[in-house]
Amino acid sequence: MFANYLIGLREGLEASLVVCILIAYLVKTDRRDALKPIWIGIAIAVGLALGFGCALEFGSQELTFEAQEALGGSLSIIAVCLVTWMVFWMRRTARHLKADLHGRLDAALRMGTGALVATAFLAVGREGLETSLFVWTSVRASSDGTEGPLIGVLLGIATAVVLGYLFYRGALRINLAKFFTWTGAMLVVVAAGVLAYGFHDLQEADFLPGLTNKAFDISETIPPDSWYGTLLKGVFNFQPDPTVLQVVVWSLYLVPTLAFFLAPSRPDKDRPKPATPVREEV
Repeated sequence: MFANYLIGLREGLEASLVVCILIAYLVKTDRRDALKPIWIGIAIAVGLALGFGCALEFGSQELTFEAQEALGGSLSIIAVCLVTWMVFWMRRTARHLKADLHGRLDAALRMGTGALVATAFLAVGREGLETSLFVWTSVRASSDGTEGPLIGVLLGIATAVVLGYLFYRGALRINLAKFFTWTGAMLVVVAAGVLAYGFHDLQEADFLPGLTNKAFDISETIPPDSWYGTLLKGVFNFQPDPTVLQVVVWSLYLVPTLAFFLAPSRPDKDRPKPATPVREEV
């Protein structure tokens, strides 16, 4: 449940910050007339994300077991690729996210209503589609037959909405660079579990060999139905009897990705260096 809460919080907060920055800029520049197109674009993006999530959930139920496993495994791999790109992109751009959005909004204001709708839709829609895909694959990977994983996601999103509102009202300030670095690192760990589970799905669908070739089996030491087994599965997508392929994939993804992600970042060559150190907060 914690892993799914983290996903909902992290992904939801990105979208909330985007909305907060767009709305606050229009209010501060006395362009309240442009708020309606922005909200229309946001509503369309949210509707598209919800529709995409529903299509994944209900559409997959009509498939055979092998087809479900093949679809789930393939989408898990795609979701991990998208999330990996997203955490690296956000780590690099968090410091100047506000300036980038302000620049896009200024250009849209000059172009008219349609451009404002498109700007809000594109800014929020990308986050929404990524969230729907990764949430679906993560909930599927960590599901234990209860509503816990889905509740965790919804609680995370609700927390993100509240934090976004507090940012907008000025009641809360946060160092975005540090926040997205630490939550991004935790999300990489979660993504590693989702990736391993996706390869297991492909093995169950007979797309990949080695389903019976177990790396180890510690089910007696850590029973899957025990409270600590459930906790490990919910947080890390831990499996007490993974295949060799799962362990190899998990290791080859987690170790280098986490090492690159936590390595000191290089200065952005495309932007002039500020005269004094800047720490962007919202």
